[in-house]
Amino acid sequence: MKKEDFTYLNRNNIINKLKENTFDLVIVGGGITGAGILLDASSRGMKVALIEKGDFASGTSSKSSKLIHGGLRYLKQFELSLVKEVGTERAIVHKIAPHLVIPEKMLLPLIENGSYGEWMTSFGLKVYDILANVVEEDKRKMMNKEETLKLEPLLPEHILKGSGYYAEYRTDDARLTLENIKTALKYGGIPISYTKVDDFMYDRDEQVSGVAVTDVVTGESYQINSKFVINAGGPWVDTLREVDHSKQGKELHLTKGVHLVFPKEKLPLKQSVYFDIPDGRMMFAIPRGKVTYAGTTDTNYTLSKDDVRTTVEDADYLLNAINNMFPSVHLERKDIVSSWAGLRPLIHEEGKSPSELSRKDEIFLSDSGLLSMAGGKLTGYRKMAERVVDKLQKKLENESKVTFKKVFTNEIPLVGGPWKKYKEVKKYIEKINHRLKEDFFDEHEAWYLVTTYGKQTEAILKIYSTMPGETNAERMILSELEFCIYNEMIVTPEDFFIRRTGRMYFNIDSVKQYMEVALEKFKLIYNLSDAQIENYKSDLAKAITIHSKF
Repeated sequence: MKKEDFTYLNRNNIINKLKENTFDLVIVGGGITGAGILLDASSRGMKVALIEKGDFASGTSSKSSKLIHGGLRYLKQFELSLVKEVGTERAIVHKIAPHLVIPEKMLLPLIENGSYGEWMTSFGLKVYDILANVVEEDKRKMMNKEETLKLEPLLPEHILKGSGYYAEYRTDDARLTLENIKTALKYGGIPISYTKVDDFMYDRDEQVSGVAVTDVVTGESYQINSKFVINAGGPWVDTLREVDHSKQGKELHLTKGVHLVFPKEKLPLKQSVYFDIPDGRMMFAIPRGKVTYAGTTDTNYTLSKDDVRTTVEDADYLLNAINNMFPSVHLERKDIVSSWAGLRPLIHEEGKSPSELSRKDEIFLSDSGLLSMAGGKLTGYRKMAERVVDKLQKKLENESKVTFKKVFTNEIPLVGGPWKKYKEVKKYIEKINHRLKEDFFDEHEAWYLVTTYGKQTEAILKIYSTMPGETNAERMILSELEFCIYNEMIVTPEDFFIRRTGRMYFNIDSVKQYMEVALEKFKLIYNLSDAQIENYKSDLAKAITIHSKF
């Protein structure tokens, strides 16, 4: 399957391929875990399909803190092997997608009676540097009070003692998921969204031999034959184990994480900060373009997995924490412009609070042969995929007497590249900025395009050069939309505004402003009726309300 075929307009051809072939592997779940497995397995030469019941990355993988981080907090839990693995992995993911995984210095303020003392912070960050293989220019620095306030003047001077200054990486989790999927297309991977697994199929020996699915768009049901199935359903892993009648032993423990978004002028941080909150937890506040976002909560969750929302209690908890650390900002609920809420699919451990639960991943093997990937972190997705596909490869090679390639995803640049180094990304942003200045765009537009699409920005600008529209901003968003329609398997307008662009979170005003013209383009390209467009309009209005009011 070619990248050019990755469009809803080619959906029937994709479905026919799923019906007609027998796969080595079917992956259930189109989040970062499933996407990583798709790329890993297909790059080894396996015949692989991926099934997702909603849009790609529509669950946990578009609702994280959007950091590829080395797991500093896990040092406190003495999970040294986890810190070492995710530290190593973040360097690899930065190398294969430096436009998406971007260096971000983080400030850890030391305050009176805080979680981290000066000596422990200095020692911890030193251990962190060693375990995470931090390069020389990113190694930790310890700063006094004056140096710290120079970096971030909003910190509380009266209780501030100094800070640790260390390296993290920011990302767009949904884009990282999508670019893994698009990269897998080059190796023959066949992904499809809006396709729900109803049941598993079994052979005479009661071993899983495929999946019975329903197309959410048309309602058609069909079967996909496969030698093996991997359950990468994130928060829905146990739901799928129940379908397989194999939910026993360890199970998931879901916790909810909420993030709030503020206009830059309301929370004008100069610097990303990882800081104490009164109940002993830690949280992030991160400037991103024209906004600053902060989070996260960590509370047990037992309600609907398909409708996770920010509550007033969640918002007040975070507002109190932010105002406590940055007392001059005086944030209120009315200052929140957007929010998101997602679930962490952790592995239950008796007697532990949500914040104490391990972020390690595990593989569950049922009697039916169903492999389930549970737990884990965004940062470790590539290694998680490697572990489960290693297991699968042994089984396939033993049964089929076929030899597959060894893993080499650490060497595969993701779509949007390749790049030699991050410096090349920065130069490219400058180049795009120079071009866009002629049409009166500010520097943010170039930064946004490159850190969202990488070198695919060229394709968008080519569309833009002939795109009609009332303003240049309208022409640009319509060019983005057209690119995504033909290259990124958009099924609904929400796919574009939430997962492909992040606008619902980081630029919600643009969703409100350009919703109508975007719907017109949908109508034209997909040949939709007025009634269908009205339904999409209603869905978008509801999504805006969910993300901005609670």
